[in-house]
Amino acid sequence: MRLNAEVLQELCEQAKNAAVAAGQYIESVDRSQLAVEHKATGNSLASLVVTEVDRECERIIRDTLRESCRQYDLALLSEESAEDHAREIKNRFTQNYFWCVDPLDGTLPFTQGKPGYAVSIALVSKSGTPMLGVVYDPVTRDLFHALDVSGFNEIDASGFHAKEGCGAFKNGQRLSIPSKPAMPAGGQSTLTVFADHSFKDDPCYPQLQSQLKRAATELVCDGVTEVYGNGAVKNACGLFSDAPTCYLKRPKATEGGGSLWDLSATACIIKAAGGWVSDFNGQPLDLNPRGSTFMNQHGILFASSAEVARAIIGLDESGPRA
Repeated sequence: MRLNAEVLQELCEQAKNAAVAAGQYIESVDRSQLAVEHKATGNSLASLVVTEVDRECERIIRDTLRESCRQYDLALLSEESAEDHAREIKNRFTQNYFWCVDPLDGTLPFTQGKPGYAVSIALVSKSGTPMLGVVYDPVTRDLFHALDVSGFNEIDASGFHAKEGCGAFKNGQRLSIPSKPAMPAGGQSTLTVFADHSFKDDPCYPQLQSQLKRAATELVCDGVTEVYGNGAVKNACGLFSDAPTCYLKRPKATEGGGSLWDLSATACIIKAAGGWVSDFNGQPLDLNPRGSTFMNQHGILFASSAEVARAIIGLDESGPRA
């Protein structure tokens, strides 16, 4: 089915409603009473942890989006049911668009009583490009959303206009990623790198650290600040807070490196806000690959600007993969 501006805006409102409803449920949960389970996916603790909260959030989101799937012939891929609904995974290759849902990204910090988690919903084309992204942070109650139809010949974008159409938004206000650092009084800025804890366990970590410092020098920054402890979605949202900033995952042979539902919404929002989205080597990010939902083979790089991305692309190209 051909989507137009009016339909996309309608779908975005539905995704926002679903994300906020799930987030409000998350806020109501007594985390001291949670039963933490483990699933047989990935190879990191963060990818293995699951709770009844994840599943209830998925139910809330599915119930909200179910009618849109029927009305507009959309597939739906969601983290907590991906293994049990093979038919739905298959549908994302046959339908023109699919919802890509992470009901609770950052389950590990959530169970640890820490911030760093969020609800993430995207609408992705069969070609693997997100065109709609929504993120809700239950801790701060911030709602991010974006519509990005650039490059979609099949979309009638004539209905979009400056106030209500394409672009990125935070709590209804237009959002853009800072292109230049806010220089602190009497000193230089630093290159802020958001990463998963597994980044520090990489055999090449000392070499990567050294190369990141060289990239910081190239960007006229006074060193590197590394930030850990968030889920993938909140790591990506870190790009909205400062510059120069990046979120990266190095390619690796073992499964992991984030899944489609970890990255699709923020990829849309970051691109619409003027940031950089690619794999670790600067190639377009395919968010509908065949064979696996994991992104480990190519890694990812989100950056606050093309300048930051160019300084980082190709780090340790010859080094071993974890």
